[in-house]
Amino acid sequence: MITRRDLLKTGAAAMGTAALSAAKATPKGKADACIFLWLGGGAAHMDTFDPKMRGDGKKKPGSYYDSIATAIPGARVCEHLARTAPLLDRCVLIRSLTHDISGEHAAAANLVHTGRMPSGTIIYPSIGSIVSHELGTKSDQVPAYVVMGYPNITRDPGFLGAKFGYIYLTQIETGPNGLIRPPDVDPAREDRRETLLAGLRDGFARRHAGDSYVQAQSAISQQGFKLAGPRFLNVFDLKREPSSLRETYGGEFGQRCLLARRLVQSGVRFVEVSFNLNFLNGAGWDTHNAAQVQQHLLIQDLDKAFAALLQDLERSKLLDTTLVVIATEFGRPPEFDSGGGRGHQSRAFSGLLAGGGLRTGQVIGVTDELAKTVVERPVTVPDFHATIHSALGIDPHKNLYSGSRPVPITDHGKPVAELFG
Repeated sequence: MITRRDLLKTGAAAMGTAALSAAKATPKGKADACIFLWLGGGAAHMDTFDPKMRGDGKKKPGSYYDSIATAIPGARVCEHLARTAPLLDRCVLIRSLTHDISGEHAAAANLVHTGRMPSGTIIYPSIGSIVSHELGTKSDQVPAYVVMGYPNITRDPGFLGAKFGYIYLTQIETGPNGLIRPPDVDPAREDRRETLLAGLRDGFARRHAGDSYVQAQSAISQQGFKLAGPRFLNVFDLKREPSSLRETYGGEFGQRCLLARRLVQSGVRFVEVSFNLNFLNGAGWDTHNAAQVQQHLLIQDLDKAFAALLQDLERSKLLDTTLVVIATEFGRPPEFDSGGGRGHQSRAFSGLLAGGGLRTGQVIGVTDELAKTVVERPVTVPDFHATIHSALGIDPHKNLYSGSRPVPITDHGKPVAELFG
């Protein structure tokens, strides 16, 4: 006779064994920081990392540019990625990313940043916040998570709380405005202000000891004064770098990438760099209508900055421990719209991983002759997240908690196993 208690014991043992097996099977990389390059708007994969036969920009579908060979035998990329092509052996091309949201940019961007569809009961954290939560800070004088670009809910910490949010930059010359002391406030006056604030803050926190939101805001307030010190703010002085190096990185996006390297070198765990230079072609990577005609300006800027970043990280002995990601919310179809541009496509698009101790020099996934459909090795957004987390030594199956509710770090994502070992 088997009792209910026996069944529960057997079930618990089986679950424990399964969890242990999963933990053993989950690969772990050696990266300890991530630079996440965000091509907001939906970069056309057949015009960048998955070139196909040439179209005519009107009725004949296909790539808008010719392709060139790369350091990966048999793999070709757009002709405007000429600096990146010989460095592709430091990278992994993922040509088979896929999801179901093609109609709306914000929803797709949220999916790629959180790895999940929205829930009516839970606000999921962004990948940057999860990395901040799991890896912590290397120093209390630098933040764990920085975003270059305007604040956006898709980058938020969700149920993890404000402690795991980000410091954001809207310009790169001086650092975050909120951390810079006004010119009419001398150090003595600042100390008096901080002492007064500390008394008010600590008293309020004691009276609300059970309120996690109050405690998180109190911790952030204290951290802010530490971040206002010279160690973090000196990172933003790009003039400390040789002018020849600054020129190698190129324009505004390139300077953001150079700053990302300096931030990682200072101890920041996750840096998102937004490529939102819409003035280059009128619409950024959202290449409807005439925006397609000047798309090459975006690709050339990306090429220059990305190649410089890889080589700079390599010279600085940081490439093996820094995972560089190129991501976008979806791709574009091979057909051209009535204005000569492209619409949206999410069933097949590309991403890229570089460095991070991965087994690079690989192409993962294959699309059909027009890059419309994945025909080999589909990679879901949760799989993409699981791969990034695993590269950073984070277990993608671990449970986080929204209150008492367990929430796995990824939504059943599986790391791309070929990249580890």
